[in-house]
Amino acid sequence: MTRLLLVGPPGAGKGTQAAVLSEKLSIPHISTGELFRAHINDATELGRSVKQYLDSGQLVPDEVTNQLVVERLGESDTNAGFLLDGFPRNVGQADVLGKYLAEVDKKLDAVVQLKVDEDVVVGRLLSRGRADDNEDVIRHRQGVYRSETAPLLDYYRDILVSVDGVGEVGEITERVLNALRDRT
Repeated sequence: MTRLLLVGPPGAGKGTQAAVLSEKLSIPHISTGELFRAHINDATELGRSVKQYLDSGQLVPDEVTNQLVVERLGESDTNAGFLLDGFPRNVGQADVLGKYLAEVDKKLDAVVQLKVDEDVVVGRLLSRGRADDNEDVIRHRQGVYRSETAPLLDYYRDILVSVDGVGEVGEITERVLNALRDRT
């Protein structure tokens, strides 16, 4: 069983690594962004709620995000494991995840941190050339990550695996898989 959480600052390559690792480990990649989009596209009640927050430029509240993720983790394809990307993003969400997993008699196996220097991720994000990615916005998101998400590193210190997130995609994937093998 492989139940993983991928953490790292915006631009660290979490989405790229999650897609590759999900395939290599044969477990579903669960991304809050993709859950949001799926519910919006399916016009579910939760999707309408998410869309209102996003359209007004607000973060989706923890309660709504928690509900979406817990609902997704209840699907049968997660029985053999899963890879979370973008959730939990703070300690409150981590508490909800922990309570849910305890209720279903499961636990996270590892939290994989992709370590990338802030100037490197800023450069990566600027090179994407997206209209909403100017340096001030990117550095602000890095600050939000440090204040809200970085505390998860201490929260999960007993199962934390830190991996250098700089290099070719395949190299980073191998580092992650080797680090996970070394844990067992």
